[in-house]
Amino acid sequence: MAQEYEQLLLKNQLCFPLYACGRKIVGKYTPYLKPLGLTYTQYVVLMVLWEHETINVGKLGSILHLDAGTLTPLLKRLEKAGYVTRDRSVEDERVTVIGITPEGNALKEKCKDIPMKMAANSSALNEKEAGELYRLLYLFLEG
Repeated sequence: MAQEYEQLLLKNQLCFPLYACGRKIVGKYTPYLKPLGLTYTQYVVLMVLWEHETINVGKLGSILHLDAGTLTPLLKRLEKAGYVTRDRSVEDERVTVIGITPEGNALKEKCKDIPMKMAANSSALNEKEAGELYRLLYLFLEG
């Protein structure tokens, strides 16, 4: 390959290992989430709701770096499953507020060990390296 096309080599792309690692990590969640009927994205939505109880779609999208077009069908499925409510804000009817239901809160107990199981499956990095990677990834997200 000519030198002028070095920038197109896959091995020279930062985006590719980030993408591939993301897919690999999400795949490792599947054995824990599938029996609960959850996707990884639904799981992280529930994690935010377990922390906040109610949140508007815009703020949820900001936290998860997802747009409303991605969140809306996902939230509809969670609502249909009985895990969340979707209501219009009383202050601004254009804003949709998401709330966790008792059934959604009950999933917290079933999910409480997933982070530890995932940490046990991620032996490629020691604790210090994992902390540094976490710091760098959030630095990149904020940039």
